[in-house]
Amino acid sequence: MPLPTVILPGFFASASSYRGLKRALNQAGVPATIVPLTAWDWVPTVGGRSVSSILERLAQTVDNMLLTYQVPQVTLLGHSAGGWISRIYLGDRPYDIHSSASAKRAIWSGHQKVQTLLTLGTPHISQERWTRRNLDFVNSCYPGAFYADVRYLCLAGKALYGQRTWQNWFAYNSYQLTVGTGRCWGDGIVPLAAAHLDGAENHVLEQAWHSPSSPGPWYGSPQIVEQWINFLRE
Repeated sequence: MPLPTVILPGFFASASSYRGLKRALNQAGVPATIVPLTAWDWVPTVGGRSVSSILERLAQTVDNMLLTYQVPQVTLLGHSAGGWISRIYLGDRPYDIHSSASAKRAIWSGHQKVQTLLTLGTPHISQERWTRRNLDFVNSCYPGAFYADVRYLCLAGKALYGQRTWQNWFAYNSYQLTVGTGRCWGDGIVPLAAAHLDGAENHVLEQAWHSPSSPGPWYGSPQIVEQWINFLRE
């Protein structure tokens, strides 16, 4: 039986948006749960502030799954910002770049509890100033596939090429803000180049859009899940 999977939503996403993904995993024989977040839970993190409150909810959910299924490790699935937040959770260093986190000397050492980190459309790099403080911490402390005892799988959607036209100006601007150029492929939000990590198992998912609100099938749609579900069975 595959290890249980913990799903961490993306920025400002609620757990309810991932019910379809959870159902698809359960139907495929992969027990899954979602970190119980609402959009309001993300408000304290706005403007590049600490994500400690999200990390605490993630840690509680992982521990609950370990207890429920009596297993030593889980699979951690992070969508969008949930992917790089998960990399903080794996870490052994104090998340001390914000005063609130520093006061608690926040260390989760989650790599001991996670066999596989699977990221879906995660911007592992960005030039956007509001995310730089957190992402710089992640990439300086835990560059690439940092922990040898964790399997890193990074999946990037190839759904839309960025161009300066009215039809896809949003994708163009999002790609440019992330990697410095808008003329590239991505999932409509995150370009391919940002969604992969050095040393990880990096894969491209054809026609996979970024989120449930996208105009086409997203990472959690049944036809896209079919492209990557076997990774969780290995």
